[in-house]
Amino acid sequence: MNYSVRRKAIILKAAVQIAMRVNGSHTLPPRRIYATMSNSCMRYIKLTIAYDGTDFHGWQIQKNKPTIQGEIMNVLRRLTQEHSITLHGAGRTDAGVHALGQIGSFRTQSTLTAQEFQRALNAILPPTIRILHAEETGPQFNARWSAHGKIYRYRIYRGKVVPPAIYRYVLHYPFPLDEDAMREATTRFVGIHNFSSFAASTGSEEEDKDRSMEREIYSAELVRSADNEELVFTVHGRSFLRYMVRKIVGTLLDVGRRKLTSADIDRLFALKDRSKSGPTVPSQGLTMVEVHLEESFRL
Repeated sequence: MNYSVRRKAIILKAAVQIAMRVNGSHTLPPRRIYATMSNSCMRYIKLTIAYDGTDFHGWQIQKNKPTIQGEIMNVLRRLTQEHSITLHGAGRTDAGVHALGQIGSFRTQSTLTAQEFQRALNAILPPTIRILHAEETGPQFNARWSAHGKIYRYRIYRGKVVPPAIYRYVLHYPFPLDEDAMREATTRFVGIHNFSSFAASTGSEEEDKDRSMEREIYSAELVRSADNEELVFTVHGRSFLRYMVRKIVGTLLDVGRRKLTSADIDRLFALKDRSKSGPTVPSQGLTMVEVHLEESFRL
């Protein structure tokens, strides 16, 4: 038996075992896992996903590179034998960015329940990707278009030595900062603004030309963590541009270093020039915390 055939057999066996545990049965036939395309109606599944993004090239599938979307889609296709299955995400996190509550959705003709999908996915996916919750929705739900808000968090470790358990999730900056000035500057980002100065190019001139740079920020705050070792920036908005949160944090650091002032934020909005704002901080400190959804998707 060649490697690919053997691996497929292993995956099928694991999925069958997981599904049997869900049903409390030891006689669940393999056809329960590999649902046929005939005699089956289309179903819609929503996933709540957490991941450590360190070892992945972001959310969006890329050829010959490990991504969150790619890993989950590969398992879904093996479980269902539906090779056209597509997983939609509420947001396309960049390489190295983490998530506590990313939302994904897909449609399938498999007869697996949402809970069986959750168990089988968690049995096969790497431990750095976990399906926290799965539920069936109506056909109107799409993870990307049904999201009306996202919360991101960026962590800056201010102590002298970063504990090994968290080094993958924080930016280490133990140097002096004017944190009061940074907090004042944080309030300037709330509201509807043109964020051209705080976003990277998409990599496509055509997309850059057509996309709107206006975004609404509902709330933003910069606080010390409970143990007083971290400076934590939390922002809630409807949607975000590429690198937008990381550019905002880089700009706040420049305010803290007194290279910029709080009043300069309004000037940067008016300039619409990304070269004038602060640097794009490293990705490891950023986490997608939560996605807010329209409630109408529930069955």
